[in-house]
Amino acid sequence: MKFFIISFKRNLLPFFFVIIAICLVIFSKTNLSAASNGLTLWATCVAPSLFPFFVITNLLSYTKVVTILGRILDKFMKPLFNVSGIGSFAFIMGLISGYPVGAKIIADFREKNLVTKEEGERLLAFTNNSGPLFILSSVGISLFGDTKTGLLLLCTHVLSCITVGIILGRFSNKSINEFNYQSNNSIVQNNNVSLKNLGEVLGNSINNAISTILLIGGFVVIFSVIISILNSTYALDFLSSFLNPILSLLGFDLNFSKPLLSGIIELTNGVKSVSTIHIKAISQNIVLCAFLLGFGGFSVLLQVFSIVAKTDLSMKKYFWGKLLQGIIASIYTFLALKFIPFINLDIIEASNINASSIEVLNSSSNSFYSFFYDFGIFVIAISIVFVFFNIFKKILKINFNI
Repeated sequence: MKFFIISFKRNLLPFFFVIIAICLVIFSKTNLSAASNGLTLWATCVAPSLFPFFVITNLLSYTKVVTILGRILDKFMKPLFNVSGIGSFAFIMGLISGYPVGAKIIADFREKNLVTKEEGERLLAFTNNSGPLFILSSVGISLFGDTKTGLLLLCTHVLSCITVGIILGRFSNKSINEFNYQSNNSIVQNNNVSLKNLGEVLGNSINNAISTILLIGGFVVIFSVIISILNSTYALDFLSSFLNPILSLLGFDLNFSKPLLSGIIELTNGVKSVSTIHIKAISQNIVLCAFLLGFGGFSVLLQVFSIVAKTDLSMKKYFWGKLLQGIIASIYTFLALKFIPFINLDIIEASNINASSIEVLNSSSNSFYSFFYDFGIFVIAISIVFVFFNIFKKILKINFNI
């Protein structure tokens, strides 16, 4: 029996790949459509918004701009995140570039022994993030058709990654030594960029950007096909049913279960699916997108794993860090939507102020909000009963004395 278990574990991946190959043949029509949709999504939303930024980011790495910024932020990195000043380079580039640039930088740091294993794993957990152009352009404008939503998601995304970095730093028992910026020359590819070598630098930057954008496109397409296979075999319906109790507990529409699971598997397709669910409380769409952007999905996780596989960095802290970031980002987004009135985009259909107030409560469909609302009503009701009870008691006492 033990032999069969060990044999099954060894052959699990080959068995899985064989099943995928069989499903590619059986569901060839739907898989072709899914691959085409994934490729279209990548070509129309992801590549146009990210490729120019990848080129600029690579060009920036050939200058001293990031080094100077890192030196300025050096005094903040150790108190906030308990990492050396070199972490500021990865933090800045990870924020402005998007997945998986932050992971690539940390992997390079570890290969050059510029960070410790523990420090690298913590940096990996909060420096690899969705890029601002992807959030603002692809999600905010292309999917939601609203710049304000993109700005909200970007703000909560940045705040959540900073929060995760602080939490991980506080739970780390190891103190980080000060980083000597004289060694920063080994980080930047070439600080002496000039008009003489501009053509070479631009060419290298474009090649690196093409490699990264093709890697992202490959993951988007292959995971689009995997989601299609799961959907064709009804495995997606079965697996998404496990999310229904969680969504119901949190007050979200159950129509989000399949799109949410799709986003957990692959970010771009999932965010698109979540954004297209039509309900009055569009805040639910935005909150779930905030979670997916923070978490990144298993597609991004595998991208990161493929990058750090040549190092000794563990993916365990990265996984839990990204999951925590997704949860924190969704909480921040929910609080912003509920307590900052001018960014609340929920559709309200009411003819008067009272009806409008009732509609806002109903359209929120959030159990946390409803819990506090119901709890407040309960407290008020108990207070009224208590007051009337005391009044009635005093009346009886007066009558008894008479």
